[in-house]
Amino acid sequence: MKLSLDQIQDQNLSQISEHARNFEFLAESLEKEGIKVEELISKLQELQIAIPSWALGTGGTRFGRFSGGGEPATLIQKIQDVGILHALNQSCNAVSLHIPWDIPSDFQAIKDSAADVGIGFDAVNSNTFQDQAEQANSYKFGSLANSDSSVRELAIAHNQEVIAIGEKLGSKALTVWLADGSSFPGQHSMRKALENTHLALQEIYQAVPEDWKLLIEYKPYEPYFYSTVIQDWGTSFLLANKLGKKAYTLVDLGHHLPNTNIEQIVSTLMTEEKLGGFHFNDSKYGDDDLTVGSIKPYQLFLIFQELVKGFEETKNPQLSWMIDASHNLKDPMEDLLQSVQAIKLAYAQALLVDSQVLQQAQEIHDITAAQEILQDAYRTDLRPLLAEAMRRAGGAINPVKTFRNLKVRETLIQERGLKSIASGL
Repeated sequence: MKLSLDQIQDQNLSQISEHARNFEFLAESLEKEGIKVEELISKLQELQIAIPSWALGTGGTRFGRFSGGGEPATLIQKIQDVGILHALNQSCNAVSLHIPWDIPSDFQAIKDSAADVGIGFDAVNSNTFQDQAEQANSYKFGSLANSDSSVRELAIAHNQEVIAIGEKLGSKALTVWLADGSSFPGQHSMRKALENTHLALQEIYQAVPEDWKLLIEYKPYEPYFYSTVIQDWGTSFLLANKLGKKAYTLVDLGHHLPNTNIEQIVSTLMTEEKLGGFHFNDSKYGDDDLTVGSIKPYQLFLIFQELVKGFEETKNPQLSWMIDASHNLKDPMEDLLQSVQAIKLAYAQALLVDSQVLQQAQEIHDITAAQEILQDAYRTDLRPLLAEAMRRAGGAINPVKTFRNLKVRETLIQERGLKSIASGL
């Protein structure tokens, strides 16, 4: 299935009058405050969020998986689904592949499919957290951190293979997330596990092309529950610094203990020019499977406020942006559309903050004024602005509503059946 520009514009016709009123009222209010609306629209249109190939099917938990039907059963179908999302919001111009869940069998056919729907390939992701069929050695007790050198060599070779696949597709980054760790005190030497990981990453780093980034993810727990080898941003930062200029820390919003000040982590990493990218999601208690902005939208805004400041004040390189979530209850494509909306809305709100006025308040310790500045921006309803940015780019005024009006899911079920299942989570 592929959506045309005409289909989307036809849907916009029924919404354009009300949208125009809302946008003109907002634009006039912003301009009176000295905010350049056209610059905001341009920046919103530039922000593109990659869609992971594993997020297009119904995810699950360890307790069950409930497919909604019409899932993409092949990599080409996954690419087509990302094309549908991008057609609706003009904000998802890349897919991020997970290897080995999505190994291309015909690279040219995959690239042609992506080009046909106007998307490219973001970071490639390795997988050393589960064994594959006929795998020579098991990752049960870790991969890059394993005390067994033959297991480490297997994991290194897998990452090198993922880089080679990414080069054929035009990717520019490798994301490494390690499940390595321990569930019981004394299970392994934490010092040796970190040392093994560093040495293994050095070998992988050598295979990373000069114009690529090696993104090192961290997570405080799970699947192990006593320790993880790369448990926090500090350990990731340490490894990135040791490896060299191509290595960066990747922040996954759901990979933090409750109440962690993620915006402060962002600020520090950007100051050190070592923030490589984001995996967006949200969480209430742990892990990372809820729609972006569904639980802590103010925190998301504060993170973007630090990002906007970082873009202005540091030399941190361009970031890789991706959603990383699993969907067990909602339609995955509707959920992804909501997540992208939440990300771009937080970015737009952060762009409203007058950094000079905020800095003046900070310098005279006017805490009340500083809070007012931030919360005024956060409480401004910028949804008409975001809708206008998407409409002008050729997208839908309301992507979720248009998705439903065009009966996208029903059509996908008709084409693929109720029982088609996507690979991945």
